[in-house]
Amino acid sequence: MSRFACFLRYCVFLLAAAASAGAAAQERRPDDLVITVTRLPTPAEQVGSSVTVIDEATIEERQRRTLGEALEDVPGLNIVRSGGVGEATSLFIRGANSNHTKVLIDGMPANDPTTGTFNFGPLATADFERIEVLRGPQSAIWGADALGGVINIVTKRGEGPPRLEGFLEGGSFATFNQSATLSGATGPYDYSATVTHLRSQDTPVTPKRLLPPGRPRFDDDFESLTFSTKLGARLSDDVRVNAMLRWNNSDLAFTADDFSVFPALPDTAQSYREERQLTTRLELESRHFEGFFEQKLGIGWADWRNHLESPPSGGVPVAPRVDKGDRRRADWHGTFHIARDHTLLVGLEYERDALRDSPTSPSIANRAAFIETQSGFLDRFFVGASGRVDDNDRFGSVGTWRVAPAILVPETGTRLKGSVGTGFKAPTLRQLFVDFPEINFFANPDLEPERSFGWDIGFEQNLFERRLGFGATWFHNDITDLIDTNATFTSLENKSRAETKGVEAFIAVRPVDSLLLRADYTFTLAEDETTGATLLRRPKHRGTIEATWRMDAWTLSSRVLLVGKRVDASRDFSIPRLEAGGYTLVNLAASYALTDGVTLFARADNVFDRRVEDPVGFERPGLGVFAGIRVGLDLAAAALAGDSDGFGR
Repeated sequence: MSRFACFLRYCVFLLAAAASAGAAAQERRPDDLVITVTRLPTPAEQVGSSVTVIDEATIEERQRRTLGEALEDVPGLNIVRSGGVGEATSLFIRGANSNHTKVLIDGMPANDPTTGTFNFGPLATADFERIEVLRGPQSAIWGADALGGVINIVTKRGEGPPRLEGFLEGGSFATFNQSATLSGATGPYDYSATVTHLRSQDTPVTPKRLLPPGRPRFDDDFESLTFSTKLGARLSDDVRVNAMLRWNNSDLAFTADDFSVFPALPDTAQSYREERQLTTRLELESRHFEGFFEQKLGIGWADWRNHLESPPSGGVPVAPRVDKGDRRRADWHGTFHIARDHTLLVGLEYERDALRDSPTSPSIANRAAFIETQSGFLDRFFVGASGRVDDNDRFGSVGTWRVAPAILVPETGTRLKGSVGTGFKAPTLRQLFVDFPEINFFANPDLEPERSFGWDIGFEQNLFERRLGFGATWFHNDITDLIDTNATFTSLENKSRAETKGVEAFIAVRPVDSLLLRADYTFTLAEDETTGATLLRRPKHRGTIEATWRMDAWTLSSRVLLVGKRVDASRDFSIPRLEAGGYTLVNLAASYALTDGVTLFARADNVFDRRVEDPVGFERPGLGVFAGIRVGLDLAAAALAGDSDGFGR
């Protein structure tokens, strides 16, 4: 059966489900969501920028265990994963580079200070309350690295009586995942602590076509352990203290390439990479003058350590590579609630990134001041505006700005939205200071930041009491001073320009209360303006088709991911440009609530067992089947039950 026929049968299945579904839970309305990624908590319908929110319920329904998996459905994003769960995962927002996205975890920047990148593969989602994806240049709000967009992760805060919950899951590729969370609130104190263990083994990644005859394939092994906690204390009606700590250690055994031959071949032995991150943050919040003025003072520290061991290359031993870095941060924000729909935010920030033992220990300090306003008029017109100045030790001052209006027409269910602004990406510590004399490549301490100017404009329309919704957003970005290799391939310089533009469109249908159907489509043109060539790994066409059905104790979820043709390179880049074919993947998930506290779940990924290489030279896993149990226990109720039986006294 052809792929088209399989896809057609799947669509018929969705339509049949729509005709037979009954009544159940309502979907959360867009205006119920509050966006914090814009600094000022704002109802989603009043935000002019393009934002997607993935809440805890959605993550559980789709059974996405890592951040990279959870983001695969977001319009405007392309996820590139070098293999299975936990593998190196990059994200491209609206055609921008993979290091043009700023990642925040509870207000603390999480990008690696040594490289400026973020690996979306190992980060577990078990303690996530929601993920907010803000597309377009956002440096006026969040500073450096937010050239293409922002991923804001908000973790769970404890509330209510003490509660213990967790899940246990196993399945294909020797998968064995567990998580446990203890949370609650007692008097003025609240707490939440989560431990998550993810493991997958025997994951085939290296395509057999790349192996010489008779050479076996080594499958990848991944394991990670994460501990996170979020604590809070309300010292008075107007003063609150928050503390966050997150520690993650992940290990990956994978097959790298032997560059002692040309073209390179997969190594005859595996490489081992260990990534460790520790992030902490402490906040003091206070309210003054009956809520007219609020302020927040925060301090944070983060530490990164990446350790890579490689097998001998051409018989010559390869020394282990160790990258160490840390970030220290202090920030203050003051919010003035001038009137019901008029808010002013001012802030100051200090951040210092340092590289340790490489072999020197350089550092960069950045100081910033910003202002942001959010105003509404007649409950119909809303506008947010921001301005910011960053002063950097290396390249001096950079000013950025942003304006994002939104117009609501409640009589017709119409929302018009748009944004325009600038962004920048600071050169990384490695680009500025780390030399590789063994390959005659040297850093450039005189690099300037990459810059962008971007805009988008769109609409959303709801009809038939939100039974039908559709919309589209047009976007355009000009990126200048891109850092690239110089003409002799011995260093780096600011020499390239790029243009990205396209459309993000969606349609959502709720034929009955229990069934939601949604399709998203993104068209992206991303070109290097200096050469006219299409940028690598940016498909022109990308879309998803989703169906979620909730009936009594059952929840069924299905997703089709469609990725069009794209320009890529061979695994070792000996072929710098080639056309990679498109592909279609289908995932299914189901859960059944046995009781209020016990749920059984199962999922099937890549249902049709497609062999997909994205990027080229790295296979994604074929059909994977997984199942498990999720348990939630109210400890206070359990204690009372124990006392009634004569136990627990």
